[in-house]
Amino acid sequence: MSVVIIGNGMAGHRLAQGLRRRSPDLAVTVLGAEPQPAYNRVLLSGVLAGTSSAAAVELADPGVDVRLGAQVVGIDTRQRRVQLAEGPDVGYDELVLATGSRAAIPPVDGLADPDGSPAPGVVAFRTLADCEHITELARGGPMAVVGGGLLGVEAARGLAGLGVDVTVVHPVGHLMERQLDPGGGEVLAGVLGGLGVRMRFGVSAESWRPGRLTLSDGSALDVAGVVVSAGVAPQSWLARRAGLRVDRGIVVDDRMATSVPGVHAIGECAEHRGSCHGLVGPCWEQADVLADLLSGVDPGARYTGSALVTRLKARDVDLAAMGELPGGAPGDTGDTAEVVRVSDATRGRYGALTLRDGRICGAVLLGFPEAAGPVIQLYDSGGAVPDDRFGLLLGRAAGTVTDSPAQLPARAVVCKCNGVTKREIVGAWRDGARDTAAIATATRATTGCGSCADTVDGLCGWLTESDPGPEELPVAAAREGAA
Repeated sequence: MSVVIIGNGMAGHRLAQGLRRRSPDLAVTVLGAEPQPAYNRVLLSGVLAGTSSAAAVELADPGVDVRLGAQVVGIDTRQRRVQLAEGPDVGYDELVLATGSRAAIPPVDGLADPDGSPAPGVVAFRTLADCEHITELARGGPMAVVGGGLLGVEAARGLAGLGVDVTVVHPVGHLMERQLDPGGGEVLAGVLGGLGVRMRFGVSAESWRPGRLTLSDGSALDVAGVVVSAGVAPQSWLARRAGLRVDRGIVVDDRMATSVPGVHAIGECAEHRGSCHGLVGPCWEQADVLADLLSGVDPGARYTGSALVTRLKARDVDLAAMGELPGGAPGDTGDTAEVVRVSDATRGRYGALTLRDGRICGAVLLGFPEAAGPVIQLYDSGGAVPDDRFGLLLGRAAGTVTDSPAQLPARAVVCKCNGVTKREIVGAWRDGARDTAAIATATRATTGCGSCADTVDGLCGWLTESDPGPEELPVAAAREGAA
């Protein structure tokens, strides 16, 4: 059987890698529009800031036929062929659309050319090429970032790290309003302000002319360029042209199957149960389910949704946010939720836990790196929270979260930045990577935000003492055996 994957981003790469691991004899072809190999987009802020190189964020060779610079112009679902701008058609038995998303440019006078592409002096923050373009513009003077969401904050911090005068223009009253409550957003703004980032809240961009961004309150910013970070739109035009069902994204079921037999979609372009996911975690989980199905390893595998965890990848800023936002006043969310908060704006620290029935349903952790690992683990697993809520929030209750690394299921994702599971770490250990540094080299675990370092250390210690055989690894679900 032949599988063709359109898209060489993080979802497409994960699927190709998973298929190769599960079924080495399967014929897999990846068609990537970008000229460079797949890379970790989560870590682009480090490339922009100059703390990482393009080579450092490149993903491992998946071991399949990867065709770079391959522009797909159409799909013939009846003949099961993919049409390229150059070269012969590519036939398939199973086709996967992993086309990702594109930056949405707001309808602001002058920001976009007539064809919808960014106007001169305007750039998105989605690719390695974008990083190069942003750096070039910043050499000409101050910069503006339109949008104070996750990517906007990362872009602003990266520019400030280069010594650039940068201003974030955000129409809402606080940063990252989808992930943070006003208290957390206010503290984050203070942290970024201390790092040289200026803020303009409650105003929006009104017009752009090269060198000048006019705002809705009548003021203007004299800047060399504008970074647009105002959301994304799924890349679904290929699917729509091929007759697939498309709503916000390419509509898929729990098997990641589209409305046309033999065609699947994963990642940011896919719409599952009414939602399109922009975070890498769900994209990887979808890829793993589809790898189980297409390889035949687990015909019963299904994707039913993800527990979303957002990690801000910005130097000197440690932020994790997940689940529900804490409501109004402390202890009052308008329902039965319990809210635990601590705020230390002077030192740039803010933490909030939202709990129901003694389990975490939401959290914000800014400046609490010691708490991030245990809290994320409890949120992912739905485990009971220790009685000492403040101890957990302050990172003093880590030992009560899990008795031993042995209790982690094999499919548990230890490094969320790079999608590294416990099983992969155990495999690297058995292949000779016998300490945290070697594990990092072999799997990239700990090389993102670094919050998983303690867990990887714990796994190394556990393996040193026990090194259980494959049959001893805990299996919490049927599909785990191939994870």
